[in-house]
Amino acid sequence: MPTTEAKIFNCTQSRELAEKIAERFGTKLGNVITSTYSDGEFQPSFEESVRGSRVFIIGSTHPGSDHLMEMLLMLDAAKRASARHITAVMPYFGWARQDRKDKPRVPIAAKMIASILETAGATRIITMDLHADQIQGFFEKPVDHLYASTVFLPYLRELGLDNLTIASPDMGGSKRAYAYSKALESDVVICYKQRAKANVISHMELIGDVTGKNVVLVDDMVDTAGTLTRAADLMMERGAISVRAICTHPVLSGDAYARVEKSKLQELIVTDSIPLRKECKKIKVVSCAHLFADVMKRVHDNKSISSKFIM
Repeated sequence: MPTTEAKIFNCTQSRELAEKIAERFGTKLGNVITSTYSDGEFQPSFEESVRGSRVFIIGSTHPGSDHLMEMLLMLDAAKRASARHITAVMPYFGWARQDRKDKPRVPIAAKMIASILETAGATRIITMDLHADQIQGFFEKPVDHLYASTVFLPYLRELGLDNLTIASPDMGGSKRAYAYSKALESDVVICYKQRAKANVISHMELIGDVTGKNVVLVDDMVDTAGTLTRAADLMMERGAISVRAICTHPVLSGDAYARVEKSKLQELIVTDSIPLRKECKKIKVVSCAHLFADVMKRVHDNKSISSKFIM
């Protein structure tokens, strides 16, 4: 049994999810206050002792940079307050798309942020559905990389769809789509897309047959929703009965909400790793709180978490 006390704190943008996690964990959120100066500078403050404790700090780091900065400041505060273990619980690890040099003279932001998190004081990272699995290797500290399939697969099975086909909206997501299809014993199709520039698709083609199929598109995140809605339209043109999409992280920037509403998607299923900015009748939220709470509990009790890795 652990000898240290577990305390859970939240960054401001992840308050609602953190409350659900704490309730499932069996405790209450710790008291942290964030003071803001008139120029926008802010300072988080733990209003209770964390000396010798195992501290979990919950916060997704979706851009803008204030969310990341708040996490870093809270990690530093916990370190300087003599917390024994400091775990950064990041349901959405932002900046993960910059995981390599895809052209000259650009940063590898994911690696830089991994280093900064450790320097700030994180002794462990818990995250979910990284944009690229190899980002785990950017850290020198332990990383628990969870999969949203743990919450999505039961939901898909409850739908009881006949002639189910799993689809990847691009070549990079083919591995994820194959893992889902294996679990659901279904076929796989893949969309091939070419981009004119970031967030702009110039051409898309379908590899596979979707005629008479109920299609479920699988992706790690939905940003502008351009790829998903374009893929859904293409699937319906090729004879699909219905098209749904499951995306772990609902970034949903720009005109994404309008695109989803107008699209041929029957529904977009997401987790609450990032809070939705507004309501949308086509968006269904499946909470990941129980997954994170269970893993955090196992980490605190020094128990194995391998049973939580469905794929």
